[in-house]
Amino acid sequence: MSARTVCAAFQDTVAEHRDGVALRTRDGELELTWAEYDRRVRRVAAGLHGLGLRSGDTLALMLTNRPEFHLVDAAAMHLGALPFSMYNTSSPEQVEFLLRDSGARIVLERLTSMRRHGMTPEELRSAARLLERGPATVEGVALHLPLAAGSHLTEVISLVNDVVAAELRTRCLWVSHLTPRELASLRTSYGDFAVRPRIGTDLWLGDRGALHVTATVLDVHDVERGEVFGYRGRAAPKAGHILVVSGGTAHGIGLEAPTGDHSIRARAATFARGGLDAVGFVRSPFTVDGKQRLFAEPPHMQASMLFLPHGPRVPAVGDEIDVRVRYTTTDFDEVVIS
Repeated sequence: MSARTVCAAFQDTVAEHRDGVALRTRDGELELTWAEYDRRVRRVAAGLHGLGLRSGDTLALMLTNRPEFHLVDAAAMHLGALPFSMYNTSSPEQVEFLLRDSGARIVLERLTSMRRHGMTPEELRSAARLLERGPATVEGVALHLPLAAGSHLTEVISLVNDVVAAELRTRCLWVSHLTPRELASLRTSYGDFAVRPRIGTDLWLGDRGALHVTATVLDVHDVERGEVFGYRGRAAPKAGHILVVSGGTAHGIGLEAPTGDHSIRARAATFARGGLDAVGFVRSPFTVDGKQRLFAEPPHMQASMLFLPHGPRVPAVGDEIDVRVRYTTTDFDEVVIS
């Protein structure tokens, strides 16, 4: 091996074995090629850099043997940081030694009404007593609030009071899902704290107007009513066209993420989609002539088949058509920055 660093060896391997399998879970549920491994490492590295990880910093990892460990480990190395493992089976004394010896910086998380991760008030006080011995530097306390409508300010004030009572050696808070007015109020009430908004959800979901997603028309076929097509031998409901377009399940097409909208309108839309499913018609995310078109059959791995009745403009092979997708569940073939 001629590469002088692990990162150089990683990139050499990506270049030589792009389509070869790099990571695979034991049950085979997840499999990443070297090209996919590289793309994900670059995304994680960008995220870690945005959080403040720099060359020469240490990064403690406490993860099981799973793909995420390798993604974060490689991403940290590409930033010039020094990742190291802490085992879930390590004793508190071993964890304390590793944190102290590495000079790690940590952020503690206070449990909120979302009840996902975090410490109780008692655990915060215990952590404060442990950290008095100096095993690590506390950079702040994070509060991850739910997305539910309404003000979170009352809850946040109670949580911050717990942080104050724990007497932690930090005066920094990272808080999610507060309005600008609520952030200003919190900063006024706790003037000795640096209050920083957590904007991960906004960055994760992104601005829909920032991207324009399209698919390429790969083939067009005329069909008459009753003609058979597709893997499952379906019959055309009426005369029209079968459009074969790029974008399938491998890209995230047809893989719908759960929604948190429980309004009457959302429920009615779900009921309507269920009715379409029952008779074999499912609305696709692909738009032709200003209207979302129906899947002719469930999307394939790399492509989808659409049914286009007579009347609308029929796109030609090579044309681009609009696609509405969730950016968090889609894998794009190409990203063009203009």
